Amino acid sequence: MALLLTSCSDKALRWTPDYHTVRSGETLYSIAHSYDLDYRQLAQWNGLGDGTVIRSGQRLRLSPPGGATSSSASTGKSRAQTPAAMPAPPWRWPTAGNVYLRFGESQKTESGIRITGQSGQAVIAAAAGEVVYAGSGLASYGNLLIIKHNETWLSAYGFNSALLVREHQEVAAGQNIARMGQDASGRSVLHFEIRRNGQPVDPLRYLPAR
Repeated sequence: MALLLTSCSDKALRWTPDYHTVRSGETLYSIAHSYDLDYRQLAQWNGLGDGTVIRSGQRLRLSPPGGATSSSASTGKSRAQTPAAMPAPPWRWPTAGNVYLRFGESQKTESGIRITGQSGQAVIAAAAGEVVYAGSGLASYGNLLIIKHNETWLSAYGFNSALLVREHQEVAAGQNIARMGQDASGRSVLHFEIRRNGQPVDPLRYLPAR
């Protein structure tokens, strides 16, 4: 019975609604990020072109129109629509400190890892790219940055006390982009994600050994 309840709870946490109404401050990238979707497919499903312009109050569908299966819709993928993969950039660690929660170790890290440190310490870009989101619109991430490295790869940096870059800014690998903040429990921590075609992958498979 306990296992059944846990399974049902996990499914409820991963449930995706049919539509999302855009709120002030949200971007296509932040919306796609919150539902584990590929931002390009979200734009395609809603006829948004490159998706750079969305407006508050706009209603976005979160699955493909016209009869895709529920499994492909929930992951934001269908085989016919999967974009060509681009190579991963050379990654570097986004901050100093120890990993205290690994990828998939708890509900907090179903999409990334948590690195402990000191409040205010430097958070750096794990690879060069463009800042496509900078804000606090996703409550579970605090002050969040999302960097687009190419058409396949994104990285995300949560729980920052200060953001040092703005949306649409180009950043270099190793550039200071934020200051470490605290999670809801008061622990000084960085939540870090790497995403391939919108889907979270284990950052420890890509970060250099140390």
